[in-house]
Amino acid sequence: MTTLIYNASMRHVASIVLLALATLLPAACGSSEPDVKAALQVTEDVSGWYDMGIVNGQNKLVPEIAFRVKNGADRPISNVSFNVVFKVVNDQQVLGSAYLSGIDTKGLPPGQTSQEIVGRSELGYTSQEPRVQMLQHSQFRDVEAEVFAKHGPANWVSLGKYTIKRQLITQ
Repeated sequence: MTTLIYNASMRHVASIVLLALATLLPAACGSSEPDVKAALQVTEDVSGWYDMGIVNGQNKLVPEIAFRVKNGADRPISNVSFNVVFKVVNDQQVLGSAYLSGIDTKGLPPGQTSQEIVGRSELGYTSQEPRVQMLQHSQFRDVEAEVFAKHGPANWVSLGKYTIKRQLITQ
């Protein structure tokens, strides 16, 4: 009878020790997911001016960037949101932004590249001129997109700045 109680007590103690280790181990090792800035690299970007069609009787073009990110870490990363901020080059004027969910709870495995993520501003240029001529107009100002990423409650981090190309995007 003593042996049974002893084994039961030892199992209880072992369970408590394992539970304590399981609780302390993540805190000692840090987060189970990698740092967003270190893990994600923008692997490709396609940018241009999206044709919004005719708005209030004028042609409207807005900046757009489509990009993919690659997980360069040694473990999956999940729940990553993106924010693209469009600014006029050499100016503080913000020409809109786009908040995007990019990597869901399923995560992005190590070494894998995400699906295309598209950010488009609602603000842009309007004119009576044909769209191609709008891009060549003397008052047209170039725009850059800064891509930010955020994982959970962490702060937003910049993944890079990309100049929007002077080309039309119709789809």
